[in-house]
Amino acid sequence: MCFSAEASFAGGVIITAIGIGVVTKVHNPSQLLFACIPIFFGIQQFTEGVLWVTIPNPEYVNIEKAATYIFLFMADVLWPLLIPVSILLMEEDNRKKKILWYLFFAGLLVSLYYTYCLVFLNVTPRIMGYHIRYNSDFSKLIAIPAFILYLVATIPPLFISSIKRMHIFGTLMLLSCIVTAIFFTQYLTSVWCFFAALISGVIFWILRDSKRNLAIEKLNLLKNKLIPTEL
Repeated sequence: MCFSAEASFAGGVIITAIGIGVVTKVHNPSQLLFACIPIFFGIQQFTEGVLWVTIPNPEYVNIEKAATYIFLFMADVLWPLLIPVSILLMEEDNRKKKILWYLFFAGLLVSLYYTYCLVFLNVTPRIMGYHIRYNSDFSKLIAIPAFILYLVATIPPLFISSIKRMHIFGTLMLLSCIVTAIFFTQYLTSVWCFFAALISGVIFWILRDSKRNLAIEKLNLLKNKLIPTEL
């Protein structure tokens, strides 16, 4: 997260609390993974808070290394899989499910690539101003194609989904990515994760709306049973 350790820890706590509230809105097991997204973002922000504390202190190098890889595992490996899978689990339209499967495989491919990078290549986090930059030995030649594939796996599923208001979540994620890419290019991983963490609060609204619509449908069904239609 940007700004400071205090902001990261506070953001992590607030976003995690929102995530717990989101989980209470789950009314179908298929929604659980999607509902947990803010909790995962909260953990990720808390992890970056640890980096703010440990980077200036060489005696905490082992903690710094662990926090670095946890943060990047969530950012680079987890999200390209979590987004399409969570949407796929909730989707009921078979035609859209087929498209989501393709996006899942795109996410799997990019996740495998970043897993390889994190296992075999070096990453060094550095505090630069009010941001954390992750310097790595990742191939510069593959960086742009990998990022495009990452976007393909994480953004389109939000627009393809037939879940009400999901496109709003997708629009906010896309806009935050564009803003980050333009104004915070060198800190893309850190800053975009921060924006995405804040935006994930929209998930509470999406599931609350879904739960409310389900209650209305059940009520209408009950009314139809109690009050038969006239012949």
